[in-house]
Amino acid sequence: MTTTTNLPEVVSAEEWATAREALLVKEKAALKALDAVNAERRGLPMVRWDSDYEFASTDGPKSLLDLFEGRRQLITYHFMLHPGDPHRCPGCALLVDHMPTHLQHLHARDTTLVVTAPAPLEESEPYRKRMGWTVPWYSTYGSDFTEDSGAGTLFGVSVFLRDGDDVYRTYFTAGRGTDLLVGTLRYLDLTPLGRQEAWEEAGRGTDGPSHWWRLHDEY
Repeated sequence: MTTTTNLPEVVSAEEWATAREALLVKEKAALKALDAVNAERRGLPMVRWDSDYEFASTDGPKSLLDLFEGRRQLITYHFMLHPGDPHRCPGCALLVDHMPTHLQHLHARDTTLVVTAPAPLEESEPYRKRMGWTVPWYSTYGSDFTEDSGAGTLFGVSVFLRDGDDVYRTYFTAGRGTDLLVGTLRYLDLTPLGRQEAWEEAGRGTDGPSHWWRLHDEY
């Protein structure tokens, strides 16, 4: 665990309240800016997407339309788990750990959330069960879905919209674009020590953003 001597200054309650109010102004401005970005994201143009993919699931083969489960919107996380590769990406695991346990809240807004991975089910199922993940999981093994989505050998998030039987992709993000989906990072950002990663501030942390991530049963 990283320790630091760069602790915040100790001040009076009145000085603390003044500093807190000054930061609150910036926090509100940042949230308004994020609201504007979200609105712009909703207004992005979309591209027609081939729905002729086949996915493997524990319930048998599924089409891309099947993944929607009858809803209009689909969010899919492209998990970095490839055929024959023993590596279990702690970053992908961290993100999936933070997926909602109760998907009904998303379903209430006509949205389905799933995970897709290139590895065949016989390789991913023991891992999924070990991690205790219950979000719907599909294998893209034998399909070009992951590559066509732009994830390739990496990870990312794709958003699709269904209009009848026509499917459109509306959004894709990867890298730090997925940070907002990881609640642990949001909580750490509230603390004086932060994420304890070197990029945050000079002299803090020891390595890159992912140096401390582990599978949740390996800490």
